[in-house]
Amino acid sequence: MRLVDTFSANNGLDARDRGLVRTLVGTEIRRRATLRAIVGRFTKAKPSADLATLLRLGITQLLFLDRIPPHAALSETVIVVRDVCGLAKGRVANAVLREVQRAARLETSGDARHDLIGRPWTFRQAIFRDPEEHPFLWAEDALSMPSAIVKRWAARHGNEQAFQLADLALREPLLSLRVVRGEREALLDTFAEAGARPGDLPSNILLPANAGEAVFSSTAFTEGHIAVQGSAAIAAAELMQAQAGERILDLCAAPGGKSMLLAGTGAHVTACDKNPRRLAGMAREIERLRPEGSVTPLASDSTHGLNPSATFDGVLVDAPCSNTGVLAARPGARWRFGPKDLRDLVALGSQLLDDAAERVRPGGRLVHSTCSLEPEENAQQVRAFLERHRGWTIEAEHERLPVSGPILEGDDQPAPGPTDGGYAARLRRPTS
Repeated sequence: MRLVDTFSANNGLDARDRGLVRTLVGTEIRRRATLRAIVGRFTKAKPSADLATLLRLGITQLLFLDRIPPHAALSETVIVVRDVCGLAKGRVANAVLREVQRAARLETSGDARHDLIGRPWTFRQAIFRDPEEHPFLWAEDALSMPSAIVKRWAARHGNEQAFQLADLALREPLLSLRVVRGEREALLDTFAEAGARPGDLPSNILLPANAGEAVFSSTAFTEGHIAVQGSAAIAAAELMQAQAGERILDLCAAPGGKSMLLAGTGAHVTACDKNPRRLAGMAREIERLRPEGSVTPLASDSTHGLNPSATFDGVLVDAPCSNTGVLAARPGARWRFGPKDLRDLVALGSQLLDDAAERVRPGGRLVHSTCSLEPEENAQQVRAFLERHRGWTIEAEHERLPVSGPILEGDDQPAPGPTDGGYAARLRRPTS
């Protein structure tokens, strides 16, 4: 979505229009396979890439964005298609979108081949593959999750939970906050009108995704009482059990949320990341949050920029990963998932862990964390590390699956969005 923000800024869009563009593009990405199935059903020949993209955006407006009147969605899409693809393709777009309008009814039928998941629309004809005959292909169509990912989840958790995980990734995630200072109950009261509710960690508050403006304009935010951080990320950083005065190394640290949590204990954190641009924002967070310890940003690829002899009480490796635990927040990651990418990420994570191990003092800790649900990046990665590094032991390990937000007394429906998922393990180096 950074490209969307850059486009919006370069074209002088105001806050309302920026939000609309983000919603439009984000929904298309999140629902892409469903939109492809609809386009495939209502086009006689495979459209060009440009036409297919514009048709998906038009259908997104017709079926998923209630703010845009259907006549406006149709006419504006046709105009753009004419400008980009030519007059003939404009006529094709007009015919396809009108046919979609005629075929879609504002109701649900109970037939999984016809109904849009999470939306009150059904089609007169079957759009999706039969879930009884092809459950994973149906999930790709209707839940817009690549069948390769759903199959992996089903093998570990069963079909029902795999489909639930895919369904959660269709929704905007909850906005997750960490209480930096002050009492959580007082902050829950502060954001009560925005829909705040307690998370499953003592320092965690959850709000609807649209509560960002209320949060970022609040005194609690500007004075550093809260930080935006997912519950899985909080739990991973807390697994380090950092203490005041300790020296902690945080690899792949940007944008710095875990570094700030670690420094909040009074520890002195060296925050390494190879991307200087991403590190630049850390200085503002240090000033806003004012941690009891210190954070020293360092632009470095792995541990290469450190003093060769430097060791630390603890090292956190928040490894680059497939992001399958946070697909609600990063919907585009599902379309990049593949065997080669997974192998490359595992190899990178393995190298980072080996580099990190050399920087842990005897008796110190190494925490490996990801925002992935894939065992190759998580438990299998840790077991392979222990095979390579005899004498190291595993002290704690957890995997957090995305779940729907908590329901409070008086709620008419569940909280609007899922939490994040991820994995973390704490390893101990032998004292000699």
